[in-house]
Amino acid sequence: MSASITSDVFSKMLKVQLVATLVVAVVALLVSGLNASVSAVLGGASVLLGAITATLIAKRSEGAEDPTAILVNLLKAEAVKILVIIILLAIIFNVYKQLVPFALIAGLAAAALFSGAALSRLKV
Repeated sequence: MSASITSDVFSKMLKVQLVATLVVAVVALLVSGLNASVSAVLGGASVLLGAITATLIAKRSEGAEDPTAILVNLLKAEAVKILVIIILLAIIFNVYKQLVPFALIAGLAAAALFSGAALSRLKV
């Protein structure tokens, strides 16, 4: 897969994740208020930032011919993504005192679920 195609796929995936997060945030705002909406955005943002970090790491394997090196980079990218999400969630739980946990989880879940759905439906 060429670098431009890979970049297009990841940028489309990130857009789908962003839209999913914003939809959940608007629903949370209408149902439970501003704190729930902010919580949903923070949950989705943690997944988005994790995905961006993973994308930067995964791009290192472009042009590599060794399948083992490509796989190792992809595994590193996934591990770093999960670590970034965990760190951001820990920071959010400690800093944002008006946190609405259900809304945070809904935003996180929407972004995470739609990332896989976006990748599976994108035309390469």
